[in-house]
Amino acid sequence: MSKKPVFQFREAPREMPARIPLALRQGGDWGELYGRFDQAEAKKQSGRCLDCGNPYCSWACPLHNYIPNWLELAREGRIDEAAALCHETNPLPEICGRVCPQDRLCEGSCTLNDGFGAVTIGAVEKYIVDRALSGGWRPDLSAVQRLGKRVAVVGAGPAGLACADRLARAGVDAVVYDRYEDIGGLLHFGIPSFKLEKSVIATRREVLEGMGVEFRLGVEIGRDLGLDALLSQYDAVFLGLGSYRYTDGGLPGQDLANVLPALPFLVQNGRVVSGLQPQGRPIAGWEDRIDVPDLRGRRVVVLGGGDTGMDCVRSAVRLGAAEVSCVYRRDEANMPGSAREVANAREEGVRFLFNRQPLALLGGDSVSGVRVAETTLGAPDARGRRRAQIVPGSESVLDADVVVIAFGFQPDPPAWLSEHGIELESDGRIRVPNKGGCKSRGAAAATTRPFQTTHPRVFAGGDGVRGADLVVTAAYEGREAAAGIVALLRE
Repeated sequence: MSKKPVFQFREAPREMPARIPLALRQGGDWGELYGRFDQAEAKKQSGRCLDCGNPYCSWACPLHNYIPNWLELAREGRIDEAAALCHETNPLPEICGRVCPQDRLCEGSCTLNDGFGAVTIGAVEKYIVDRALSGGWRPDLSAVQRLGKRVAVVGAGPAGLACADRLARAGVDAVVYDRYEDIGGLLHFGIPSFKLEKSVIATRREVLEGMGVEFRLGVEIGRDLGLDALLSQYDAVFLGLGSYRYTDGGLPGQDLANVLPALPFLVQNGRVVSGLQPQGRPIAGWEDRIDVPDLRGRRVVVLGGGDTGMDCVRSAVRLGAAEVSCVYRRDEANMPGSAREVANAREEGVRFLFNRQPLALLGGDSVSGVRVAETTLGAPDARGRRRAQIVPGSESVLDADVVVIAFGFQPDPPAWLSEHGIELESDGRIRVPNKGGCKSRGAAAATTRPFQTTHPRVFAGGDGVRGADLVVTAAYEGREAAAGIVALLRE
């Protein structure tokens, strides 16, 4: 075991893995932008960690990962031990290492981020788990005692996968249902492959199946199988329904041809890039598919400044658009998307138009432009964000051949929830009185288990409970819901 240099954070600057050259990205290369550290690079970057007495990185992570601990194991070359420690808190570490906005979470809170450059936590996490899994490491469940219980997990997105992982570790048989033809939910169909290669999800499926998790795909609950059937066949049910209804903004002209909602645009592109084709009878998700127009040589305008908007603009670049613009109503400092993703998009040629409020989409049969107005930032709204106020007389028109609306997503709860006494919040989110931790308050929270719905045998987590949010928060809720389910089953 080598002794850790005290001042390695000074001697070794922060570095990220090598990236795909810009010319290839602009030429249509959909491979993951960032490569992988080799062993020497991973050890060097891990050795920069100060091992703070109060690790801010861990506290900033929704999963509270043991970051300094597995960074040190990586520095020492103890990869299997590091991978096991990663999995103690995170059911999906190799995925979070790729798609988490580390600049806003763990790395943004790193002590070294102020002056020396944060430890490249996400890239090292990716290195640890990729190397361990490729070398044959798998979670050790040899000491797990079977409970003789079965749980149905509805939704194979990050919340559902995280829940299934923890159930398997607790000796519970988990059966995961999903309406799509493969696992992952938006991990597979919504996040472009330049951020998350689909082979990573395939490996995670192989790991979960090796743990005893069963997947039943192309099955939509409420259409092919009812919740009452699940409740009769299983001891409990977890709902990881996601948040798929897009916010359209109510703009005039939204019905024009070549005006596309962000999620179907990304899903369809993901299927094309992956080479997936529907087989047999239509399954859910294909009935509402859209035809994505050929973007080669076209002017594409994306409305919205979140991570989904960044996925859309960067996809348009790879699809050959002649000009890609992102319109956002506030300034860059107030953008909800990852600063790193914004920087990558800008490098790839995306034009950012900040302080622009979309007013209407213009055109005849097909969209030809977006009327916008300049804005200034006024007083904070109810969430503490400064309101975008239109500057009178500042209207202009942006030419556009294709417009993608990326204003965010909302839950779209199925009717069968209320039929089984599962209550909703006023905005359609599934009501979960006890979300764990200090945020749960009141008598209802005190008498329910974490992420238990108003039906005693049904639990829920992820975007269907929280609203559209991060992969890491969905993984946290799936993990904690599984703990609540196991506690119920052991009564």
